[in-house]
Amino acid sequence: MTFGEIALLWRDEKKAYVKPASYSSYMLLLNKHLLPAFEKNTHIEESDVQRYILGKFDEGLSKNSIQHTISVLRMVLHFGARNKLCESPVWTVRYPVSTDRTGPEVMAIKDQRKLMKYVRDNRTPNNFGILLCLYTGLRIGELCALQWKDLDMKNGTISVTKTIQRIYDSNGGKGSSAIVIGAPKTRTSWREIPMPNELIAIIKSINTPHAPDNYIISNSSFPVEPRTYRIFFHRLIRRIGMPDMKFHCLRHSFATRCIESGCDYKTVSVLLGHSTIATTLNLYVHPGLEQKKKCMDKMSQSLKL
Repeated sequence: MTFGEIALLWRDEKKAYVKPASYSSYMLLLNKHLLPAFEKNTHIEESDVQRYILGKFDEGLSKNSIQHTISVLRMVLHFGARNKLCESPVWTVRYPVSTDRTGPEVMAIKDQRKLMKYVRDNRTPNNFGILLCLYTGLRIGELCALQWKDLDMKNGTISVTKTIQRIYDSNGGKGSSAIVIGAPKTRTSWREIPMPNELIAIIKSINTPHAPDNYIISNSSFPVEPRTYRIFFHRLIRRIGMPDMKFHCLRHSFATRCIESGCDYKTVSVLLGHSTIATTLNLYVHPGLEQKKKCMDKMSQSLKL
């Protein structure tokens, strides 16, 4: 059988075992990248895959995206081998060394204070969403899915139980997509986030009536989708004269401020909903020059006679 024929059978089986968002991601990689390259192949050799990887790098696709695509390729072929439709993939592939050493994008403290002051002074539902992210580190999908009933004012906590995202619709036409509200990214993404006293005070001062089932950043029964909210965020920071940055920078900034304040890494990891503390360590525990200098000074002081 050809790869394309095996992929159709794999697609029908896979749908029953994964979340809709994961299935959508697999289908996008399959239809956009793998089928155009391998659909007619009855055998896929290691050299074919290696050539494909290098070609995608030349096209500018990120290493992470290429690795995800190759994972889907392996899934399809392992499925085919299990059902005696093709040979099992035994090849080993390599990826070009990445020279990108940039860490997560983090706001300078002066810019963060400027943004926080603006959204505090201009309390619209959209602006309040930015404040929530800076105080809690919510992902944009989690924020857009957040309803007023998820805020427990008595105990001062936020319950993160769902996320919203636009996913590729494999049953629709070319470029078709759909908005889906579902479970958070991973099991550890289900979490209770304590609200700092300052945020609780701000929420109590909001005079706009809000029904429990209303989504917070729209204050209506209809959510704002992440793509729309990203556009709002970029327009806002340009309007107030801040450097351009990705929305995810708010989450990175929250995590960095927590660590700079002396919070232990395990607690920060749980607040962020990371699946392992290693994720937190790899992303955020990279001391800056000032921290390095302080460390060296402490070491030098300990050696004084």
